[in-house]
Amino acid sequence: MAVSKHSDQARKTYCTCLNASIKCTKFLLRQCLAFRGHDESVISSNMGNYLELLQFLADNDDKVKEVVMENAPGNLKLLAPCIQKEIVNSCALETLDAVMDGLKDRFFSILVDEARGVSVKEQMAMVLRYVDDKGHVIERFMGIQHVTDTTSSSLKDVIDTFVSPNGLNLSKLRGQGYDGASNMIGELNGFKTKILREQPCAYYVYCFAHQLQLALVAVAKKNRYCLFFLQRLIVWLIMLEHLVSGVIYLEDNSKKSL
Repeated sequence: MAVSKHSDQARKTYCTCLNASIKCTKFLLRQCLAFRGHDESVISSNMGNYLELLQFLADNDDKVKEVVMENAPGNLKLLAPCIQKEIVNSCALETLDAVMDGLKDRFFSILVDEARGVSVKEQMAMVLRYVDDKGHVIERFMGIQHVTDTTSSSLKDVIDTFVSPNGLNLSKLRGQGYDGASNMIGELNGFKTKILREQPCAYYVYCFAHQLQLALVAVAKKNRYCLFFLQRLIVWLIMLEHLVSGVIYLEDNSKKSL
């Protein structure tokens, strides 16, 4: 009886601690905020977003406070960076499943771009684009994949590795959009050509965002007034994005409370 009761209580304690960690993770992911801090020690004035948010939950919920941070067992605090990454990866898998449920068996297009991050690693971002039942164009970010190099063969291998586990069918692919780099649009051995050989209906469209970028860079180099305007425009757009994100978050919370 004692062992059984203790095990049941331990499960409840673990679930409360895990739910608190998941809530912090979901909030940080939704707001696109960093998890780690420069100094995460107990004496730090700012331990980072994840730990500070978890402490905030504990300060405002006695049930959470009893099972997290210093009150949690030494081997079950769920604070380690590897644990944070596991929860983030679980959220990513759930998000991909939701995207696949929305896509169903529709035709779709892919948008692909690669860039080198601050870690000096080549990374490829992929976006799905499709039309839903109401005729709305839907774009969904699918994730970032590390690539060994930016050759068309490497990028194609990453796409193949990504498509199969997520239930995508290349027979439904009807469009592809990339930049104008030779490894992407080469007529003989480019990434576009490799996709067309496998699916001739996947028509290629030069990414309009890249076209706009090239045009803006060329104009800004020639005219300082245009450069000043674009700099101010970018600042205002960033401010507007943060404002809209805050409004959406408040609306979602108000609906949940109702």
